[in-house]
Amino acid sequence: MKCPYCGSTQTEVVETRDNVELGSIRRRRSCLSCSKRFTTYERVENVNLYVIKKDGRREQFDRDKLRKGVLTACEKTKVSVDAVERIVTDLERELRNNDSVEIKSKEIGDIIAKKLKKIDQVAYIRFASVFRRFVDIEDFEREVKKLIK
Repeated sequence: MKCPYCGSTQTEVVETRDNVELGSIRRRRSCLSCSKRFTTYERVENVNLYVIKKDGRREQFDRDKLRKGVLTACEKTKVSVDAVERIVTDLERELRNNDSVEIKSKEIGDIIAKKLKKIDQVAYIRFASVFRRFVDIEDFEREVKKLIK
């Protein structure tokens, strides 16, 4: 590892900590040349996931984009930011455990909708209205009737 202060490659690891949530290892290092300390992070490089859109286009999976969409659906509901983070993390883990690196956007939407339906019906309806492209009040009415049953 190269020292960011003097450029020397003579460094030693002083402390190591696992960060399970981020899937990384934090290393505190000391430069043997200038004696300054710095921190590095080591993590496994993930394979890129690709989303196949409704029109057939492929785009790289964007965790932040998904998280923002779910957060928007959960605005002013009882669903916490931590719960949204768990939903997105669980989905990403599930996608990475699949055999394929490609997944249809419809499948992602179905998984998220199912998870939201279990924890908050309002957030579910909001998410479903965008994801399933409700165009009129009848679409909402049909979905609400399903929830009431």
